[in-house]
Amino acid sequence: MASSTQHSVKQGEHVSRIATDCGFTDYRSIWDYPENAELRKQRQNPNILFPGDQLIIPEKENKEVPGGTEQRHRFEARIQKLKLRVVLRDASERPIGSVKCDLRLENQVLQVAADARGQIELVIPATAERAELAITDPGTPLSGVPLPIKIGHLDPLDELSGQMGRLSNLGYFAGAIEGEHDEMQFRSAVEEFQCEHGLKVDGICGPATQAKLKEIYGC
Repeated sequence: MASSTQHSVKQGEHVSRIATDCGFTDYRSIWDYPENAELRKQRQNPNILFPGDQLIIPEKENKEVPGGTEQRHRFEARIQKLKLRVVLRDASERPIGSVKCDLRLENQVLQVAADARGQIELVIPATAERAELAITDPGTPLSGVPLPIKIGHLDPLDELSGQMGRLSNLGYFAGAIEGEHDEMQFRSAVEEFQCEHGLKVDGICGPATQAKLKEIYGC
């Protein structure tokens, strides 16, 4: 019987990255593994995990295919692709659209462009963890300002750090995500978000506020 191992998720890890590090070409080999059913139900998104989550890694299985001797054979591995999606908005949540940018990723600089909605989407290596984006069009909001991107570091929405991360990325300063946080600062950020999106203003990031936050942020 094939054996499996238990992996404790670290900050910045997601299933695609873990699968690649473990030698799998498709993250679903791990994510759809029956023993991960409870984690799938809890987290739902394989790209948004929380440090300490327990992921079961199945043993890789050998696959045999027939082939004639003294003949040349071609084998292709279908590798699951990982996409990075970034949305650029100004302080009023209006899209910073149709602008050119430089994206520094894994020691190379890529020329990319945001569409009219301010969205940039591109395929990246599953092991990528950090990037930096800079808008190069002059006279544009945030032009020339390096924008650091931590890939895989966004925590689940039902965790305090996940709420703080989304609020901060949307321009509501919710305080430091790592280490001790300022409860009043976080509450103020929640109240500002609630006020601007027609929610009951109580400073509590409950189910209704989380649902709106997910709708606005996208995940």
